[in-house]
Amino acid sequence: MYIAMNRFSVALENAADFEVLWLNRESHLDQMKGFVSFDMLKGPETDGVILYASHTVWENEQTFRDWTRSAQFRDAHKNAGQTGKLHMGHPSFEGFNAIQSFKAEARP
Repeated sequence: MYIAMNRFSVALENAADFEVLWLNRESHLDQMKGFVSFDMLKGPETDGVILYASHTVWENEQTFRDWTRSAQFRDAHKNAGQTGKLHMGHPSFEGFNAIQSFKAEARP
């Protein structure tokens, strides 16, 4: 499993527009082989800035890399330069290969 995250610092006054943008965008992730799941996370507000993180899970790092080189990736990010004003600076990318993973057991 590979987890790809982008962290965004968003000024409080831009938070509502930032959330609308993410909630209404076409990600095209579901068209990609190896895609497992996506979450958009909202963190704490500190000094007028809210931390957000996009969180995708992939079968492995190669399927994530394939996504970043795909037409679907280009389509999903074609307007990214226009929305930079909603967050501060560039997103901060973090990628992780899982070395251990377990899930809660199913309960009757």
